[in-house]
Amino acid sequence: MNLLLFSSSYYVRRLTKEDVSDIFSLCSGNSLFYQYCPPFVTEQSIIDAMRVLPPGKEISDKYYLGYYRNGKLIAVMDFIAGYPDHETAFIGFFMTEVSVQNAGIGSQIINELCSYLPGIGFTKIRLGWVKGNPQSEYFWHKNSFKETGDTYDTENYTVVVAQRIL
Repeated sequence: MNLLLFSSSYYVRRLTKEDVSDIFSLCSGNSLFYQYCPPFVTEQSIIDAMRVLPPGKEISDKYYLGYYRNGKLIAVMDFIAGYPDHETAFIGFFMTEVSVQNAGIGSQIINELCSYLPGIGFTKIRLGWVKGNPQSEYFWHKNSFKETGDTYDTENYTVVVAQRIL
């Protein structure tokens, strides 16, 4: 998988522990997200998120990515290849820097990714948002994601599963 082809507009690379403070700065500016998806982000929760995998997946299937514009981190994405099946890509987390929200940048990133994925064998992309979060629901609907009808409960909230056919 060529990460440079994930976007023609932004530089994309895997994020590492050395990037945690930049990721924390980006995420901590998004307080609305954490009102619906507690607990609030910490540097340790970011480190943990960089390692967490869905059942049956290997670390080689996980891409914890940063999107950069002019050397500045503007978006973070947790991308899993081939989950829950080999034809599906999974976004476990996606967040843009608050200063670039409502400017079409998040949608551009998602649409560029969705344009690239069919060329490497994916037919759909799946994700979840926290039920009741109007910002997330609006964003994903705007980007052609439709609820599958599945939900699952966590300790703190319910996740609505959605997907987009590529």
